Amino acid sequence: MNEYFVNLNIKEMPEIMRPREKLIARGEDKLDEAELLAIVLGSGTREMNALELARQLLARHGGSLRFLMSASLEELTAEKGIGMAKAVSIKAAIEMGRRVVGNIQLRRIIKSPEDVQEAVRELAMEEMRHYDREHFRVLYIDRKGGLITMQDISIGGLHSSIVHPREVFKTAVKKSAASMILVHNHPSGDPTPSQEDIEITRRLMEAGKIMGIEILDHVIIGEVNYCSLKARGLI
Repeated sequence: MNEYFVNLNIKEMPEIMRPREKLIARGEDKLDEAELLAIVLGSGTREMNALELARQLLARHGGSLRFLMSASLEELTAEKGIGMAKAVSIKAAIEMGRRVVGNIQLRRIIKSPEDVQEAVRELAMEEMRHYDREHFRVLYIDRKGGLITMQDISIGGLHSSIVHPREVFKTAVKKSAASMILVHNHPSGDPTPSQEDIEITRRLMEAGKIMGIEILDHVIIGEVNYCSLKARGLI
């Protein structure tokens, strides 16, 4: 960003550089993350405009949206220039995006390995790649291949998640699921499966055989790509 515009009020900037005007003229997909965040913030501070505040907030956390997704209201308001109103707006915007993704899932049919990977890309990849903790999520499938629901099972530490078969299969029984897709993220950004990932998957598959519920795949999400244990021949 040109330093000349840093301390300008957004209204004083050329229209092509104003996030709202740029969205109207070119569409939301043409805005970068800082520009989208500036629109959510609505205003800046006495020292900087909303766009510069957004860029500063992202820069303080590695240029990633992970912090905004996982931070509490208290953590957000501890950031310079972010009051409660701005913090609430950020959390509301993120939750709206999460719910839109969740609503899409009920119209999906999964019949092939390609369908599995497409479902994970569209329903989990964009959200889960930003998490700074391991989240273990399960997609539950009915006998006709229809996606019943998608549910977070556990949230672990920085490097691992704790998954118990009881929690994984409890929802499967309640929803009469015939199969499921396991998904979790690696906060490191590297989706390469660990030996623990493989062992947990095999343990859950054994439990599934006893209960008559098939595990179709286990997909690990990284920062920019993902790994299917099924495609790798690991399960």
